[in-house]
Amino acid sequence: MEITEKSRKRFLFGRQSVRANMSTLAGVFITIFLSTAHLCGLAQEVSFKKHTLVNDFVSEGIAVGDVNQDGAVDMLAGPYWFEAPDWKRHELAEVQEFSVRKGYSNSMLNFTLDVNLDGWVDLIRVDFPGTGGYWHENPKNQEGHWKVHEIYETVGNESPHLVDVDGDGREDLLFGDPTDNQMVWLRAPLKKGETAWQKFIIGQPTPADANIYGHGLGFADLNEDGRNDVLVKQGWWEAPEDRKQSGWTFHAADFGEDCAQMYAIDIDEDGDQDVISSSAHYSGFWWYEQVKDGQSKTSWKRHIISQTIAETHALAVADINGDNRPDFVTGNRYFAHNSEDPRDHGPPVLYWYEYAPDKKPNPKWTGYPIDVDSGVGINIVAEDITEDGLVDILVANKKGIFLFEQQGTVAN
Repeated sequence: MEITEKSRKRFLFGRQSVRANMSTLAGVFITIFLSTAHLCGLAQEVSFKKHTLVNDFVSEGIAVGDVNQDGAVDMLAGPYWFEAPDWKRHELAEVQEFSVRKGYSNSMLNFTLDVNLDGWVDLIRVDFPGTGGYWHENPKNQEGHWKVHEIYETVGNESPHLVDVDGDGREDLLFGDPTDNQMVWLRAPLKKGETAWQKFIIGQPTPADANIYGHGLGFADLNEDGRNDVLVKQGWWEAPEDRKQSGWTFHAADFGEDCAQMYAIDIDEDGDQDVISSSAHYSGFWWYEQVKDGQSKTSWKRHIISQTIAETHALAVADINGDNRPDFVTGNRYFAHNSEDPRDHGPPVLYWYEYAPDKKPNPKWTGYPIDVDSGVGINIVAEDITEDGLVDILVANKKGIFLFEQQGTVAN
């Protein structure tokens, strides 16, 4: 069954709105052949080549961008950037090694943006929850560490987003402010040379997890009015026409337990948006079906996709096998709470899940292992960084920094 054109456009738009490093090939390359997928009725194998870039714990965030303006996509994670195509490692900040069992890093999520509009991509680094967000200024191919600027002193929620909140074509930082108990977004500088970010309040006091360790955040057009809304596990804020106004209307809903990134996709292809996310500190991931009764009252029905992986603290959506349908990437966040959680010792696996909507009302989900010795951090990059038309997967966590370069699908 082919995905509908309407659903395909929703998926592609969602990818745009969401948008979560190598040494000199010091890592081992491993090719992992996955189980069968199905495309046009033919059995397929999807393979990935594993590049181990760093074996030390330095970051749980990762990002991509053309750092040196050579036309190739580079990778950035914490104190390093890795130069394509040979992935030469460069320091952009002081390198600190953090304890896997007794601590956390100062790089929980990473994003890229030309913050000061000088034509060079910069790194945005979100520190430990409740501390600061920073941007590292690209030195334009000059040697040495990058200059650090503070964006905001208290960034809460464990899944901040870099997204275009106001629809001006430039990405902004969306997160919870635990100091003022607000859900907020910061507009990135709009003029060349500016460095100040302007704060706008979405809701106060917030019924959502804007606190330091809040879990669950999404940015998608849930009511299909052409404006992206803000999703949290307790409900969603409806975006007004002017997104700079405060006091967005909040719609209470139960989207389950503590979770990671949240997405809105019409999973059951019934014409409305559903919500999908993964567990932060327990196991599995799920989707919530949007259901309307005879009076158009909305409720949300929970469907478990899988509960086989513990601590699925990051979730990414991408078309992995090229069938124009959204697939999902997640895995185990190894030692998420320094071995204090009962599930902390789950194997550090990385998986992708194929979504096939031909089993209405319940679609078919098939999980395929990518790796058994890496897992995920706080965000995942699932993009074609090698520019060969195939989606690659990047993760950084307590096991190190990894690139899984997709080799494509081969019919059996």
